[in-house]
Amino acid sequence: MTKPIRRPLSVLRHFLKGEASGGLVLMGAAALALIVANSPLGASYEAALHAAIGPLSVEHWINDALMALFFLLVGLEIKREMLDGQLATWPRRILPGIAAAGGMLVPALIYAALNRSNPETLKGWAIPTATDIAFALGVISLLGKRVPASLKIFLAALAIIDDLGAVLIIALFYSTGISIPDLGGALAVLVVLFVLNRRGVVALWPYLLLGIVLWVLVYRSGIHATLAGVALALTIPLRMKKGALDSVEDSPLHRLEHRLSMLVPFVVVPIFGFANAGVSLWGVGPAQFADPLTLGIAGGLVLGKLIGVFGSATLIIRLGFVDLPSGATWTQLFGVALLCGIGFTMSLFIGLLAFAGQPVLQEELKLGILCGSALAGLLGTGVLLLANRRLR
Repeated sequence: MTKPIRRPLSVLRHFLKGEASGGLVLMGAAALALIVANSPLGASYEAALHAAIGPLSVEHWINDALMALFFLLVGLEIKREMLDGQLATWPRRILPGIAAAGGMLVPALIYAALNRSNPETLKGWAIPTATDIAFALGVISLLGKRVPASLKIFLAALAIIDDLGAVLIIALFYSTGISIPDLGGALAVLVVLFVLNRRGVVALWPYLLLGIVLWVLVYRSGIHATLAGVALALTIPLRMKKGALDSVEDSPLHRLEHRLSMLVPFVVVPIFGFANAGVSLWGVGPAQFADPLTLGIAGGLVLGKLIGVFGSATLIIRLGFVDLPSGATWTQLFGVALLCGIGFTMSLFIGLLAFAGQPVLQEELKLGILCGSALAGLLGTGVLLLANRRLR
């Protein structure tokens, strides 16, 4: 009798199994940043972020170097789920894929419509297109068994595809001043990494050492340095032997993924959240909330994500291409679509790229992200609680 293939839980499924506790830590870090920024420590908080350590400020080390580990884990998870997980087959990809596409397109259109007369703020069109997987799963984990597992998997799969879209947007629209020699060097390092993969090298250290070189070259090339993490992830082998899935548990990808599974959600992302969520609310009034930039982001996250995700999912289900997630109701799907409007980490990241060196616009975008994400989270939670009460 053939022994069944034993496949380990990926980080995504560990997140679901472990109640997405990393998202709760991120919430705490963001709340702490807001408290500190609006306390007597606010000036010291800003000064510490802009203090220089070597060639970069503390803020740049966090956003450019530390977050490369976040993108490395995102890349590993995308590869894992596409080859050996919830997104391994086209039937599994259709519903979250179409929903993710709608959930990126509609928010961008709403933002662009509100900022069409201002070319400067129009650059931030991609800010409300992202869903924060840790934050959204953290919120949904608070509801426990009130939400079917199928919807949690749908949300996680959608957020992963969403992350892939965000990575492509950063690479295509937020890279400037390209250095051809450095870009050529980065491509050469990638070729070496792929050769190591094809030759069956399973030790992690050669990949990680070359990954550091890759990060430096990508940083110097003008493409955002964190994308080096995604590129490195795509070269890490998933199988110990060519075509052998029975050894996935010991693969380099699996080992690295699980080494990062505590570091990234509990250290890297909370540090990023603490460093970037600190918005001073002194002097903030109706004018700031009604500003097209703030309104475009908040509206894109709340209304855009809801219309894009729920609308496109409803269309493809009604057309008969896929079924409603098992055990889920339409109201629950509506609630999860609202939760997709929680766009904290990746939205902040894109916004800081879109308005680099423009502190006033950065404060406004942070206000829009915080307000939109909080409202989406509260509305989504309320709808899911109401849906659960109706099922009793």
